[in-house]
Amino acid sequence: MFTLDPTIHPDIAPLAWLIGRWEGAGVVGYPTMEESANFGQELVVEHDGRPFLSWTSRTWILDESGQKVRPSASESGYWRAAGEGEVELLLAHPTGIVEMYYGTVEPGRIELQTDGVIRSPHAKEYSAAKRMYGLVKSNLMWVMDMAAMGQPMTSHLSAELKRVE
Repeated sequence: MFTLDPTIHPDIAPLAWLIGRWEGAGVVGYPTMEESANFGQELVVEHDGRPFLSWTSRTWILDESGQKVRPSASESGYWRAAGEGEVELLLAHPTGIVEMYYGTVEPGRIELQTDGVIRSPHAKEYSAAKRMYGLVKSNLMWVMDMAAMGQPMTSHLSAELKRVE
């Protein structure tokens, strides 16, 4: 089980279970896609003693045998404590989208929804999202719903990641 490092800033202690390097796989699908696909993910969450966590995620599409086919989404940003039981996640994407999520944190569970989305003039239409992260039997499980390209809030991604030592 994850033990709290004494150098963790107290403001982000409720998020400390996220710290580490995670790898795993998931499923991506959306009404605008011809069919769903499997993806691999590498996630790195780091802390340098200040009251935030850095977040970097890379994904790639997998073939039927689990081999990498091509790069997919990537994002980088920061987790910040926002008060008792509250949290923010700030993310930037190379596709021209910046998101600010706001939500709640409790032991081993985070629920978020976008508070703001900024798109470059050339980015795809994207208006809102919800994410949930949970620590289940030492694995990081997460799901994301999104509203984009004329679709209402709809299931988009889910994955299960294992901590890599």
